[in-house]
Amino acid sequence: MLRDFRRGALTRLDVCDAHPELVRAGRHIGEKTDRTCPICEHRAVRMVSYVYGDGLKAANGRCIATPVELARLGESVDELTCYVVEVCVDCGWNHLDHHYLLGRRHAG
Repeated sequence: MLRDFRRGALTRLDVCDAHPELVRAGRHIGEKTDRTCPICEHRAVRMVSYVYGDGLKAANGRCIATPVELARLGESVDELTCYVVEVCVDCGWNHLDHHYLLGRRHAG
């Protein structure tokens, strides 16, 4: 996507499409980074973590604010996936940085 933006095939509106809730989460509870946004070049990139898993019930799809909260959820279910998204709180660019498995099956 960035390659397409840089060669002019996509506009800034095409790549800066973060949902307002993602930007809000980034601004208020996202982990600050020293990364520069590849679109607007501001140092406003935050990391936001979301969890998904069958056993999470009401917590499924929740944004996680602290490592302690994530650890508690991991201890409460057999398996969950944590998705870490980078989002620029200035322009709205976002990208899935990485994901990983947690839970009792993965304790170790």
